[in-house]
Amino acid sequence: MKPSLPGASTDRRTMLRLLGLGAAATVGGTALAGCSKEAGSQGSATSADAIKAVLPTYQRVELLKPDIAGEGPIPDGYLSYPSQLVDAVTEAPGRGGPPIKTMSPWWGPAPPPLGRNAYLAAVNGKLGVEVDPSLQDGNTYADKLNAMLGARDVPDLLCAPNWEVDKVARFSDAVKALFTDLTDHLKGDAAAKYPYLASLPSGAWEYSVWGGRLYAVPFPTDGPFAYALFHRRDLLDPAGLAAPTTPEELYEFGKKATDPAKGVWAFGSVFEMVQQFFGCQQTWRKKPDGGLEHKYENPAFAAALEFTARLFAEGLVHPDTAASRGADEKQLFKAGKILMYQDGLGAWQGMQSERVKELSTFDMQPLPVFGASGGQPVIWGSEKPVFWTFLKKDLAPERVDELLGVLNWCAAPFGSREFELREFGAEGQHFSRGADGTPTPTELGRKELGAQYTHIGGRVPVKVRSGDTPEYVQDYIGYYRKHIATMEKDLFAGIKLELPANWSKNLQPTDDKIRDIVRGRRPVGDIEQVRKEFMDTGGEEGRAFHEKALADNGR
Repeated sequence: MKPSLPGASTDRRTMLRLLGLGAAATVGGTALAGCSKEAGSQGSATSADAIKAVLPTYQRVELLKPDIAGEGPIPDGYLSYPSQLVDAVTEAPGRGGPPIKTMSPWWGPAPPPLGRNAYLAAVNGKLGVEVDPSLQDGNTYADKLNAMLGARDVPDLLCAPNWEVDKVARFSDAVKALFTDLTDHLKGDAAAKYPYLASLPSGAWEYSVWGGRLYAVPFPTDGPFAYALFHRRDLLDPAGLAAPTTPEELYEFGKKATDPAKGVWAFGSVFEMVQQFFGCQQTWRKKPDGGLEHKYENPAFAAALEFTARLFAEGLVHPDTAASRGADEKQLFKAGKILMYQDGLGAWQGMQSERVKELSTFDMQPLPVFGASGGQPVIWGSEKPVFWTFLKKDLAPERVDELLGVLNWCAAPFGSREFELREFGAEGQHFSRGADGTPTPTELGRKELGAQYTHIGGRVPVKVRSGDTPEYVQDYIGYYRKHIATMEKDLFAGIKLELPANWSKNLQPTDDKIRDIVRGRRPVGDIEQVRKEFMDTGGEEGRAFHEKALADNGR
C-alpha cells in the first residue's frame, strides 16, 4: 500500500511514488462523508447535504491550457514545460508571526534542518515567515502521530496520511480536541481569499469534514486508482514473455520468468491487484437479498488468497518480499530482480525518469487489468486525499489567516514561479534546466528537498512530460481512460464516515493474519477462522454501522 507528484517532482527517488500509497491503503475503511450524531467510539456518518453545506466554493485556476484535458478525477496533461512562468501570489502571506512549526512524512534521507538548508531559506524568503519543518520517517510515521495525539502536543501544521488516520480509533475526537475548525474560514465564498485552496477538487474537500465541520486542507490524489501491476516491458519482450491476460497466464508467466540461479523472480507484492482481477470489492458490496457483504465473505477474496499463496509457496515471489513487510521492491524492480509488482500509479514517472538515465532501454508499464474465469475485474479507487493538513487549535484569527495564506502559497498551480520553487528549489542551486526546459535536480536539490512545503499544502495534480519520459503523459492518461469505467462504484460517495473504534482497531491485526496466510506462515484454510475473528471483534459492528449509513441516506 503505498505515494507522486506532478510531472517531475522535488525528489524523483521518493516524491513521485507517494500518491499511490494513499489511495491504496484503505484495507477496511470506506472513507467518505455525512452525519448527524456526535462522533465517538460508535462512529458517525454525515450526510452528503450536510457536507456540501460546509465546502469551499470551487474556483478553477488554469494558468496554462493543458495539452490533454483531464476528465473527472483524471488529471490534466502537459507535453512540455512552460518557457514563461507567472507569479501566482503577489503578496507574501507572512504577517510577522512566529516561526511555523510543521510535521510531515518523508520516505528518504532526512534533509538538513532550518538554518542549514538553502531550500528552506529560499522558500521562507518568499513566504515572509519562517516555516520550520519536522520531517519524520514515513515508514514509522504512525508511531510519531499516535504519540503526538496522545500527548495532545501538536505543531502549528500537522500533515496526516489517510492510511494512518483510518487506523486511529476515535480520531474524530482528537480532531475536535486538538485542531482548528476551518469551516468559517473556508466555507462557501470565504475560500475566495485563498484561491488556490479553493481550486482543490471538491471531491477531496468532502473527505476533510469531521462531525459536520471542515477541519483540514486536503492533498488530492493524482488519480483515483489504488494500484497498478507494473511490469518490465524491456525485459519481457526480449525474453519472449508475453504480458498475461488471465490469472492462469499470470501463473504461467511466473513459472517461466523465475530463475533463482540468476537472481530473478517474477513477482513482488501482487495480492491487492490479484483481488481486483478476481472481481473482489475493496471493502463492502450490496448483497442481492439486501444488506452488505464484506470482502472477506466474498468467494472471490478466498480465490485470490489461494492464488497468491500458491505464488509464494512455489517460490515465484522474491524472497525479500516473502520474508518481510518492508522489502524495497522499487529497487528490486529497477534492478530487474523482480519483473512485476504492484504500486500506485504515482510511482511510474519518477522511477522511469530516474532509471532510464542509467539504463536507456528501461521501460515500466502497467499491465492492463483482466478478469478471472471470464468474469469482470473490479478496479479499486477513490478521490480520498493522500494527506490532510490540520491547524493547531486555539490560534488567534490573524494566525489562522497567516497559516492558510501559507498553505494557499504552497498550493500554487503548475505554470507559476511558486510551483517551481516549491517543487524544485532555486535554479542554479537546486536544479538545472534541461534542453526542453524541464528542471533536473542537482545533488544539493536531492539533499535539501523533502516535500517540506508540498505535502502540507495540497495542489491541483497535473502530469507533465519530461525529456526522459517522453511518452509518459499519454500513457498515464491513456491507462486511466481505458480502465476508468471499470472502477468500483463507491456505495458511500458523498457520505463522510467516522468509523467505529472497534472497526478501526481491528484492521491492522486482521491484515497481519492474512499476510501470514498469503506468505505461507499459516495454512490457507485458516482464512475461515480469521474471517470469524474479524467479524466477531468489530466486523459485524462495522456492517451494522455501514448499513445504517446507507439507509439514513436513502440508499
